[in-house]
Formats: sequence, C-alpha cells, structure tokens
Amino acid sequence: MYEVSAQVEFSAAHHLLEYEGGKCEQQHGHNWTVEVTVKGDILDQSNILVDFKALKRDLRLVLSELDHKDLNELLDFKDESPSSEFIANYIYYKMKEKYVELYKVSVWETKESCATYYEDK
Repeated sequence: MYEVSAQVEFSAAHHLLEYEGGKCEQQHGHNWTVEVTVKGDILDQSNILVDFKALKRDLRLVLSELDHKDLNELLDFKDESPSSEFIANYIYYKMKEKYVELYKVSVWETKESCATYYEDK
C-alpha cells in the first residue's frame, strides 16, 4: 500500500459550545494545519498514486470555505461546536467527494494538538 499526504494551512475564528474547560468558550482564532492522506495500491503510468499538486489544489478549495471566517457562523457548522475533530470530519467528507481513496484527515490547531478523522472499515 502507498500513502500520499499533503498539508495546507488556513486561519479562522471559532468558539466551542457547551465547553466547560476554560477560555475555549470565548471567541478566539487559530492558524490550523490540515493534512489529507490518500491510500491505495495502484500507481498510474507515472508511478504516482495521487498528484501532490492536485491534492493541495483541491484541499485549498475546501479550505477556502473556512479561511478567515468565524466557523460558528457558517451554515455547515450551525448549532455545532467547531472542534478540531468536527472540522476534520467536515473536511474529510468534502474531500471524499473527489478522492474515493481518501484515508484520513488530520487537523492541528497548534503544533502540539491534532485531531484525526477516518472511516473505520
């Protein structure tokens, strides 16, 4: 099996709903890093699973819907707590529309904190 991953960053504000752990209930922002990973065992004629350039382009397109926005105000996030886990899930299903081989999406809100979503098959 092969795995190909690409990372893209975006910036946005959010606040967590029903969070009793401190400051995260208050409006704040992050410079998130998102990594998408595609997995497969068949390479194309150039011995490529997925073109990095295309993967990044498509990820940037999904992230353009989130970049420099207040996530709590987006229709897709209505009445949801936009945690890193929820954001990873959202990006996963947006990217899955284009990449059936999509394996996982990881979202870092800091260098030390990451949430990952994948389908357990």
